[in-house]
Amino acid sequence: MASTIFYLCVTVKSKSKFYFCSHSRLFSSNYSPLTSSSDSLHRYKFGRQLEGKPRRTIRRTLTSSVAMFAENPVVSDVIATVLSGGIALSLLRLWEETAKRGLFDQKLNRKLVHVSVGLAFMLCWPMFSSGRQGAIIASLVPAVNIIKMLLLGLGIWKDYATVKSMSRFGDHRELLKGPLYYASTITLAGAIYWRTSPIAIAAICNLCAGDGIADIVGRRFGSHKLPYNRNKSIVGSIAMATAGFLACIGYMHYFSSFGYVQESPKMVLGFLVVSLAASLVESHPLSTELDDNLTVPLASVLVGSFVF
Repeated sequence: MASTIFYLCVTVKSKSKFYFCSHSRLFSSNYSPLTSSSDSLHRYKFGRQLEGKPRRTIRRTLTSSVAMFAENPVVSDVIATVLSGGIALSLLRLWEETAKRGLFDQKLNRKLVHVSVGLAFMLCWPMFSSGRQGAIIASLVPAVNIIKMLLLGLGIWKDYATVKSMSRFGDHRELLKGPLYYASTITLAGAIYWRTSPIAIAAICNLCAGDGIADIVGRRFGSHKLPYNRNKSIVGSIAMATAGFLACIGYMHYFSSFGYVQESPKMVLGFLVVSLAASLVESHPLSTELDDNLTVPLASVLVGSFVF
């Protein structure tokens, strides 16, 4: 998944070069329909129609048109929205099907949604344009999910598969808490902080990877409970801090490769502090009463504002 999205990001950034290469092949003097693939005859006839025009003029016109298309930030953001929205929707459909077929325990299925969707969407951020426009348009993708959670949670829209994949007990009203906070966190992290801020990385990684892995590991291996919260385990808290921190480091490297953030030991230390703080907050009884999908990102943003 990560490598595929990385390829898409690079392709969106360099699609003008791709089209130039394609059209260069079409109008090359070495081009022959006898040595090409099954659709070569069509391209050959098209090339023959333009044979009367200077090839350099044709090539320059095509290249300029493609470059204008690629460099238009509005068009680029629309393409990025369609791609990222399609990826997020595909993941949601996948987990809805596994929930419907009962392939996983319902709680595990819910956490798989929790871990994968937000992180996959953040991988798509480099496809959007720089500046406030790209941030706002990118945030529209999870914002649509906010509306969906409200409609489902209020009972206005009926979708049993979605409710089952995102709730603990199959009650549609549960979507008005954890899933709604989840979608809101990703929306606001993108709109306010965006891909140039380590705070956005910390908030989403600790919410998705940290909190999600904590529940999965805690339920399976968490026999030793915390003394101040018998609903949380020691191993679960350790897993949360570790997973959140490692995810932050991974996305720091990822966004650094595009030049959005500058890797540094200070940033690594900051991610460690934020992940430890988020893990402590998640383990507190108050977090259980409110909702860790709310308290974890709030703690990440608050501590991140001090350390970054």
